[in-house]
Amino acid sequence: MVQNVSITLQNTDDARPIIEAIQEDNPKAVINAYPAMVKIDAPGRLVVRQDTVEEKLGRDWDVQELHLSLISLAGEVDEEDEYFALEWKP
Repeated sequence: MVQNVSITLQNTDDARPIIEAIQEDNPKAVINAYPAMVKIDAPGRLVVRQDTVEEKLGRDWDVQELHLSLISLAGEVDEEDEYFALEWKP
């Protein structure tokens, strides 16, 4: 059985391009938008790619900027300069 990972971001102008990028790069992700936050669940693995976010923003984006909009997450974090990923490892 595949366990879901999740990330919850603030529902702000700064976070919306990140959310769009997550949706594009994770087609199996389920996005639940609320007035103050957006919760995204995905089976097995969820990745936030720097190049996709930069495309949405139209500027350079440091993966560390994700933390400015982050509310919570579930999963083991794998973070590099080019991506931020969540997954449950055996």
